[in-house]
Amino acid sequence: MLAKWKSLAALAMLLSSPALAADEPGITATEIKIGGVFPFSGPASSIGLVGKGLIAYIQLMNDRGGINGRKINYIAYDDAYSPPKAVEHVRKLVESDEVAFMFGQLGTPGLSATAKYLKAKGVPSIAIISGSSKFTDVASYPLTTTGLVSYDTEGKIYAKYLTKTLPNAKYAILYQNDDLGKDYVNAFKSFLGKDYDRKVVSASYEVTEPTVDSQITTLKSSGADALMIAGTPKFAAQAIRQASVIGWKATVIINFPSGSVGGTLAPAGLDKSTGVIVGTTNKDVMDPNWKDDPGMQAYRAFLDKYLPGVDITNGSYLTGYQQGILLEQMLKQCGNDLSRKNILAQAKSFKDFIVPTVLPGIKVNTSESENMIWTQMRLQRWTGSTWEAFGEVLDAKSE
Repeated sequence: MLAKWKSLAALAMLLSSPALAADEPGITATEIKIGGVFPFSGPASSIGLVGKGLIAYIQLMNDRGGINGRKINYIAYDDAYSPPKAVEHVRKLVESDEVAFMFGQLGTPGLSATAKYLKAKGVPSIAIISGSSKFTDVASYPLTTTGLVSYDTEGKIYAKYLTKTLPNAKYAILYQNDDLGKDYVNAFKSFLGKDYDRKVVSASYEVTEPTVDSQITTLKSSGADALMIAGTPKFAAQAIRQASVIGWKATVIINFPSGSVGGTLAPAGLDKSTGVIVGTTNKDVMDPNWKDDPGMQAYRAFLDKYLPGVDITNGSYLTGYQQGILLEQMLKQCGNDLSRKNILAQAKSFKDFIVPTVLPGIKVNTSESENMIWTQMRLQRWTGSTWEAFGEVLDAKSE
């Protein structure tokens, strides 16, 4: 009889466990099902490689035995940077695949198209790969955390840098005509205030355009001494190359999503990219200063085993790797409570967490009152062979 009661008690505890409750989709005793959507093809396929890096890190986690005894079943679909496809895939992930939550979805247009649906379904969307400032609004996006420093903050950092180094110059901005590009323009407007119209000339492009050569030629004719490129790698590479071809000796700044050697600078021409500046959180895998760094050694070993033969200079893989580290830490913090409520709570409970591949002084701190995971960055300049970091660590909250 005693044995019978013990069995019943054990069964009751099992059924009441948050991780195994019937109303927690995607969670079993052996599996955590998570969804993601990336532009593996299409005009933003270079940054879609973030997804490849994340998927490979999840394989590493599963090879280690998973998290708290559960393997991760990560289901990722290709939306080709198309909002309608993103909607289709996210619906499938939630309604057919029944994922526990979304992690690392990439692309501002697709995220914008799917955010309301995910909110209505009560599905957390953690560490999204977009710096669009609207996603930092907790009231509008209560189930979201962002995986990049906001484009608004990043843009203000660049505007501040230019006003210090080129105070009397005119600035040109080439921007992608969507939320991504417009955030940087609005950041310059906010920082420069009434001086914006006098100091800035801008030109936009659509992701469907074959090149941005004509926009760069027009911007050069304005007499601007600095060029801010706010877009995705394909077009940033075209802009850098065209500026060099037409002899425009401007100070060139690219945004973080385009800050990849393999994805942007190499296609533009490494020599043509000399002097290009970008804000970043990351160590450069090619920088000899990090040759013996344990974090970067582990990253190189990871690439050799899980992504052999890829272009090690493409920073999108590193971003995906770091996303995997954050996912691993969040799930460890969740313990056996994998309810959607606790998943979101733990995503907002990082305290001085250090990702081994980020620059010294940069830590991850999250809170209930903010949607941001990354709030710090440093500026770095391409020397022709490596990135050279300069200046102090800049905190989003103080810019």
